[in-house]
Amino acid sequence: MKKIGFIGAGNMATAIIDGILRNDPTSADSITVFDVITDKLDIMSKKGVSTTTSAKNVVEVSDITVLAVKPQNYAEVLESIKEAVNPNKVIVTIAAGISTDYIAKAVECECPMVRVMPNTPLLLGVGATAVSRRNISDEDFKYVYDMFANGGVVEILDESQMNSVIAVNGSSPAYIYLFAKAMVDYAEKEGIAYEAALKLVCATLKGSAEMLENSGDTPDVLIKKVSSPGGTTLKALEKLDEKDFYNSVIEAMDACTKRADELSK
Repeated sequence: MKKIGFIGAGNMATAIIDGILRNDPTSADSITVFDVITDKLDIMSKKGVSTTTSAKNVVEVSDITVLAVKPQNYAEVLESIKEAVNPNKVIVTIAAGISTDYIAKAVECECPMVRVMPNTPLLLGVGATAVSRRNISDEDFKYVYDMFANGGVVEILDESQMNSVIAVNGSSPAYIYLFAKAMVDYAEKEGIAYEAALKLVCATLKGSAEMLENSGDTPDVLIKKVSSPGGTTLKALEKLDEKDFYNSVIEAMDACTKRADELSK
């Protein structure tokens, strides 16, 4: 069993660790975590995983190290682990905009790496994660792939696409929550109880996703199947079209990607 280390013990690291433990409860002994906030380490200890006193120690005792810190903390963290990194140590980065080139230069080592863009539903085991690989064996890559597959769907991309995919799966839950909020707020305005509206909206989103994934129909075909001529759905779609809803979504996603490019290292 590979030794897995986590530098950072925030929500995303917790989601990944919970996925590993959900798949194999006996694997706690193979996980080591460091975070500057000791309360987070206490929580990890209660899960049965090991904790340590420095980021460097994590790399020293681990075969695979997940960098689960914010992008602005990468320079400091990479400097602190540089002496412990070698060509046999796998580094996994989950931060937006942090390239493997940047990491390789910072640690002065062409070590195996996987760049990952997960999303927050990983916390519930229903995440959507994009991954790209660099200089890594198939065996080690599968190990990392499975770490995220324990918490949902995983797709393999080229690293050149990793900024663009942030708009597709990384940031996109926020767009969906905004859409859901508008639907629920409208329902409340019409006198429908919040709890009832939220359940109906959530079930509709889940059911629509199932149709997209499993019906065999394209989004355009599914739209037509809901839209009777002269009916209510068509009237709603006409209003969305009037407000340029489709292009607004495209422009929003483009803005997300451009911001990722601006923040890239």
